[in-house]
Amino acid sequence: MSSTTDKLKAAGNKLAGGAKDAVGKATDNKQLQAEGKAQKAKGAVQDAAGTVKGKLGH
Repeated sequence: MSSTTDKLKAAGNKLAGGAKDAVGKATDNKQLQAEGKAQKAKGAVQDAAGTVKGKLGH
């Protein structure tokens, strides 16, 4: 994957995770909230990977 692809996937995961987290919080659904937090974390890792790849020129 290219750094751009990683960054786009990261943005999608952060956005979807944030939505799940917010809905989970609003509906007191702890499982959905946890899934949202995990998906946001996955997006953060993808974002970091994209940044590293970009600096390495991949």
